[in-house]
Amino acid sequence: MLIEVLKSKIHRVTVTEACLNYIGSITIDEDLMDAAGIIRGERVFIVNNNNGERLDTYVIPGPRSSGVICLNGAAARKVQPGDIVIIMSYATMTPDEARQFKPSVIFPDTATNRLNNP
Repeated sequence: MLIEVLKSKIHRVTVTEACLNYIGSITIDEDLMDAAGIIRGERVFIVNNNNGERLDTYVIPGPRSSGVICLNGAAARKVQPGDIVIIMSYATMTPDEARQFKPSVIFPDTATNRLNNP
């Protein structure tokens, strides 16, 4: 049996943009992606703390040290710039692997979307 467990989490970042006229995805500052262990094209789940919306999409890297968090395409209707979101990815593994696994969780500064201690 395999189970899904939290792999990576970017806890509480501020949406900087919402771009409706784009194919889809979420753009994330590549520094945050690296710190959380999230890769280009990875499926992520997003929770909007301001309105309770939950959605999933895939990641595209944004410019390093830009602080960009941009929901693209239809997902742009679920957020407003200034909203606080949590971004999570999951991995599939056996229960034995999951017991030993430690997810990567980062806590950026919500004012800048940058790591406090890079």
